[in-house]
Amino acid sequence: MTPDDEVRFRSVLDDVAAYKPGKPPERTDGRPTYKLSSNENPYPPLPGVLAAATEAAGNMNRYPDMGALDLLEALSERFDVPVDHLALGTGSVAVLYHLLQAACAEGDEVVYAWRSFEAYPIAVQLTGATSVQVPLTEDARHDFKAMEAALTDRTRVVLVCTPNNPTGPVVRRDELLAFLDVVPRNVLVVVDEAYREFIREPEAIDGTEIYRDRPNVVVLRTFSKAYGLAGFRVGYAIGHPPVIVAIRKCALPFGVSEVAQAAAIASLQAEDELLARVDDLVTERTRVLGELRGAGWDVPETHANFVWMPLGEDTVAFAEAVQAEGVSVRPFPGDGARVTIGEPEANNLFLEVACAWHQGRNPE
Repeated sequence: MTPDDEVRFRSVLDDVAAYKPGKPPERTDGRPTYKLSSNENPYPPLPGVLAAATEAAGNMNRYPDMGALDLLEALSERFDVPVDHLALGTGSVAVLYHLLQAACAEGDEVVYAWRSFEAYPIAVQLTGATSVQVPLTEDARHDFKAMEAALTDRTRVVLVCTPNNPTGPVVRRDELLAFLDVVPRNVLVVVDEAYREFIREPEAIDGTEIYRDRPNVVVLRTFSKAYGLAGFRVGYAIGHPPVIVAIRKCALPFGVSEVAQAAAIASLQAEDELLARVDDLVTERTRVLGELRGAGWDVPETHANFVWMPLGEDTVAFAEAVQAEGVSVRPFPGDGARVTIGEPEANNLFLEVACAWHQGRNPE
């Protein structure tokens, strides 16, 4: 077969890296293993949520409600926003893809902090736009002065991840509002709040508050993390009607299944119980962060359900060391490793390995 006979694809795909999911741990000696690589909620579904999903599965021979009206109405009531300010997708990352498809074309630019969510450069490249990555500060936070300087007349979208994945710090209300005041009104600012429910910082921004009088701001949230529906893929956007209409135009028909819609509605109804579980995870997060710092690790503040280990060139070796003991973490070679806050047994095993590792590298 000659090159002329080969099926052709867009040249942009030559430079697109595949998304790398967190890997499960591997052991053969029968001891327990723990997956701390995907920021999953370690708790099983609540009985009421499982029952709602099971009942909805009885209709699997039918298409789901494409408009997902019941779920949209539940979200509308929960956040006190009109239904036409809401759009759904198979996870907030899918909503982001639809949004970038709607807003960007070849030659446009998307500005965001780096390192941040791994899907950002992939999603941007697939639109034909160019990523403008602005380095984080030394304490792993967004550098809004540098992001402001990165804006050009080709900027179409700015992505703000708070808490930042994978490093953990949250964006404060004052700093984002100051940044928004200098962003041109025709530039869309996406506030990605996938981990919003884990925040305990009173000065943190709340996207559902600031979007209301800023038509160029759209908020992304998900049921995958705090609500424990990672396997069902339900995310949503909150924004003004022109933005929401654009997202819906790019969305796949019948994307969010009937089972996922039912589980999401039941999760909103059981929110108090679910958020009590989040409180438990936050308590564990505080413990893990404290023990790491007590052992000498320089770990940034986190308001998500994970901690960031700034390991640099030692990242892969560290990930292999904890993997050997039955814990998988998410390495970003050359930068660091992200470690999900899991059940106490998982956290204890991780801490044991991490503290021993640090002691081995820094003997007294």
